[in-house]
Amino acid sequence: MRIACLFNNDFEYIPGAGVDAAAVRASAASICGALVDAGHQATLVSLQGRDLVAVLGRLEAERPDLIFNLCESLCGVAANEVAVPAVLDLYGLAYTGSDAAALALALHKPRTKDVLLGRGVATPPYRVMATAADIERVAAEPLDYPWFLKLANEDASVGITEANVLADGAALAARARALLAEFGSPLLAERYVPGREVNVTLLGSGASLRLLPLHEIDFAAMPPGRPHIVSYAAKWDEKHVDYDGTRPVPIRDASPALITAIEHTARAAWDAIGLRDYGRVDLRIDPSGTPWVIDVNPNCDISPDAGVARAAAAAGWNFPTLIGTIAELALRRVKGRA
Repeated sequence: MRIACLFNNDFEYIPGAGVDAAAVRASAASICGALVDAGHQATLVSLQGRDLVAVLGRLEAERPDLIFNLCESLCGVAANEVAVPAVLDLYGLAYTGSDAAALALALHKPRTKDVLLGRGVATPPYRVMATAADIERVAAEPLDYPWFLKLANEDASVGITEANVLADGAALAARARALLAEFGSPLLAERYVPGREVNVTLLGSGASLRLLPLHEIDFAAMPPGRPHIVSYAAKWDEKHVDYDGTRPVPIRDASPALITAIEHTARAAWDAIGLRDYGRVDLRIDPSGTPWVIDVNPNCDISPDAGVARAAAAAGWNFPTLIGTIAELALRRVKGRA
């Protein structure tokens, strides 16, 4: 199969963006190399954003069998990632991953939750705050604390620290004001679910949909009194206490009934948001054993050291097998054999 690995190199041109552009390119190169190792003809194609039409025009002329879409932003804006699958559809080019509608929905966490709730998928109740007046209104409500606060339109745990677990209205107001001042972005508060946190990786579409071995976050090394959450530092700062305190491990001591409930909820969330080919659903398991969806990620990290590759390794797959399987599932879907 002839495959073009399309990735965003926009941050290479934005000084001080806070994104490791070299790591983005290295991840794309590793995926391209994995496709070659899996027996495909793969080439790396970079996309800054303003060159979208030119790059897509070249791909239209070359007509690869598949575009492996790795774009997570354009012109330094994460929300612009939805433009890539939309234009690929316009040009009639086959590609991996979810379409523009699913990406746009998942980027807007309140709308994601509305869809999940409308489909009967368990997700914690929530409030949205975009202004100081919103913050005062929500802080005055008799909410069933603790609640949890995050940015409504960001991923990668941006803005999340231990201070985002809120014990009362005063704490909610103080932390929400600080986040609104720092990021200028709408905020989403939701009821905090104590208990285990589980990551579910799904591959395929339709009848080919399968789940890779479940993983959970091991909070055993977290210092006493520190909340059991995955903060921004837990993902990106190897020297931080949260990094050592949030180790992903294969799920353990889970009954067959709990596994079934987790898988059923993850599949329902996948279907509700309209994901395809690959993605991840994150859940919290409350003390009664009920799984609650806290995030649906259609464009999750699939680099060699990320969670999807870890789940694949638990299934006995090496990295080329994982990446090659994603490509083959996507092409099968495009050809109507999903």
